[in-house]
Amino acid sequence: MFLSVFDMFKVGIGPSSSHTMGPMVAAARFLELMRAAPFEFHGLKGSLHGSLAFTGVGHATDRATILGLAGFVPETYDPAEAETALAAIRDTHRISPPDLPSLAFNPREDLLFDFGPNLPGHANGMVLMATDRQGDVILRETYYSIGGGFVMTEEELAQGRNTDEGEPVPYPFKSAAEMLTMAETSGKSIAEMKRANEHARGGPENLRSGVARIWQVMNDCIQRGLENDGTLPGGLNVRRRAKGIHDALLAERGTNLMAPHKINDWISTYAMAVNEENAAGGQVVTAPTNGAAGVVPAVIRYWLDHVPGAQERQIEEFLLTAAAIGGLVKFNASISGAEAGCQAEVGSASAMGAAGLAAVLGGTPAQIENAAEIALEHHLGMTCDPVKGLVQVPCIERNGLGAIKAVSAASLALRGDGTHLVPLDACIETMRQTGADMSEKYKETSLGGLAVNIPNC
Repeated sequence: MFLSVFDMFKVGIGPSSSHTMGPMVAAARFLELMRAAPFEFHGLKGSLHGSLAFTGVGHATDRATILGLAGFVPETYDPAEAETALAAIRDTHRISPPDLPSLAFNPREDLLFDFGPNLPGHANGMVLMATDRQGDVILRETYYSIGGGFVMTEEELAQGRNTDEGEPVPYPFKSAAEMLTMAETSGKSIAEMKRANEHARGGPENLRSGVARIWQVMNDCIQRGLENDGTLPGGLNVRRRAKGIHDALLAERGTNLMAPHKINDWISTYAMAVNEENAAGGQVVTAPTNGAAGVVPAVIRYWLDHVPGAQERQIEEFLLTAAAIGGLVKFNASISGAEAGCQAEVGSASAMGAAGLAAVLGGTPAQIENAAEIALEHHLGMTCDPVKGLVQVPCIERNGLGAIKAVSAASLALRGDGTHLVPLDACIETMRQTGADMSEKYKETSLGGLAVNIPNC
């Protein structure tokens, strides 16, 4: 099994990897299908199902789908160009994808929110269609946004959601147990094995430059979040808090007001800065999702800014280790809130952050596996109940607490020798089973939990 560090950490836009980035990617794939088809197209239609329908407006799913059909992709998304394109589509009821003719498309009529049962493959389903001159559908494809910006067609999902058809890699571990056995046999760290796998697929320079870009985007996102204030869009009137907290912490430095427990405020404000940017539709890195995008960068920033001896050259080791753990969770369970609740998003991110921090602090593979398990175990059962379908409440603060748990889990694991009762594999399987048993109303539908118990929302 191989999932690249660039699969787990993808540059994209907020507010959701599964509800914003995924539909945009799916639309781009549909355009490719149209370009290869021997038909004369005259119009486009689509429908959003399951969680994509229930929380689609709050997650800007309709907007992302329309922009994807107009040729926009997350990696190169330009907000100003997007606004211009959307205005033109609304005014003209025409959409003009690159290398395709101008097509009829009325956003109000041709992209439907279907609040009926989920499509059979996944809670995040969508159908895209192209029509002929008479309005008859002549090309149709069903897509599933399965979390973290990953998209699969109906056929791909049926064939096996975790298939990997690339070149073989030297350390193809599919479980934490295999990972630890390979580490012991080879004498390599988790990061060294992951690095060898990445080199086999993409080469050293691709890894070096790609990881540098990931951290640059992460850190830039933190900085924007620490510098911007105001009210987040969406109607909840949630005020940005990261800047105010950060300013206060800076003012308290060197005074008797800086109690030891306030290190948690530093960790939280880094995470909240990212998720406030995400909620505002800014550029973020899936880690492994947008809804959980603040945890890993917050832990890295905490380590760099507050832990003696931390060096930026170790960021690659951190991210490789984190990606190895995230890959195990995705392969054996889920990173999708719509599929398994927030345990699959912030829980996974906390496990990844804990593993990465334990690695750069000198942990053994067994201690790293222990750190990931501690962090994930104490998110088991966490629901996904976004108020008004927005990635704001409880998501923003939850990233702060996930980052704090990651740091605590790494610290606890490093106090031991890696021996512990619950293996990471058992914890991941428990998360999968818990997600399968969890009521649908607690899985990113805004039909339960905080979403229905907050007045006036």
